[in-house]
Amino acid sequence: MTRRRRPMRERLARLKLPRTKQYEGVRFLLHHVVGGIIGAFAFMGLILATNLAGLRVLFLETEHGLTAALLLLFGLIVTFGSVAMAIAVMLEGEDRS
Repeated sequence: MTRRRRPMRERLARLKLPRTKQYEGVRFLLHHVVGGIIGAFAFMGLILATNLAGLRVLFLETEHGLTAALLLLFGLIVTFGSVAMAIAVMLEGEDRS
């Protein structure tokens, strides 16, 4: 007896957060963390483009340069994502008029 696989659209629909009040805060935070991740990638690009502190040379010429670059990128993603979420939460209650 074989099971019929669900179409991809049905499987992806289960992953989406429904547009209910319950998930509004999660959507808000995910929206801002994505902005932080984009900022982290941009900052990593600037580091590599300007060869800040010789990091580009270090990444390209050492045996474990890729590992070091990925660890730096991971740290930047965690930092920038957290800062973006924190700023969004802190500004949520302000009157912007």
